[in-house]
Amino acid sequence: MNKQFLTLSFFMGIVVLVSNYLVQFPIKYYGLEEILTYGAFSYPIAFLITDLTNRSYGKQAARKIVYFGFFLGVLLTLYFSTNFSDLISIRIVIGSGTAFITAQLIDVIIFDKLRDKKWFIAPLTSSLFGSVIDTFLFFSISFYGTEMNWVSLSLGDLTVKIIVTIAMLIPFRFLMKRFIDISSIKKVNLS
Repeated sequence: MNKQFLTLSFFMGIVVLVSNYLVQFPIKYYGLEEILTYGAFSYPIAFLITDLTNRSYGKQAARKIVYFGFFLGVLLTLYFSTNFSDLISIRIVIGSGTAFITAQLIDVIIFDKLRDKKWFIAPLTSSLFGSVIDTFLFFSISFYGTEMNWVSLSLGDLTVKIIVTIAMLIPFRFLMKRFIDISSIKKVNLS
């Protein structure tokens, strides 16, 4: 394995840990506590990591990053931010893991199918679909049946994720130049 792959895997685990921790805290400014958590700002970075891996190393490597990030993220979350006497904390781990693995693997599939389109189509489309799936799964598993207004929180969370996903196109464009694009290798090999 090369250094970039290991670095991306490590950052994926950190993003999951940070997002799982931050989602427990609603933003208590400007009346946003009923519709937004801090986790909405960090989680879209996971899609950036998956999409960079997919663009650079292909869908098999992207899946490995997702599995590694899932494993590392769940382990770190269990160790650092799970209160085992609190059912919500345990549900957050289950919801996060389920939502993460499902949304990220769908992101990999969509990105791979769109990889030959204009540079922004694959990361934007796959991340938007992934964000919708992730948000619904996470909030419904973690908070359904609790006193938390999870529907409002999920809609606010999704709105921010969409905005951050669009903003992530800037670092994606910049960083994709630093990675090898496997589609260009395929074109060279076909010539």
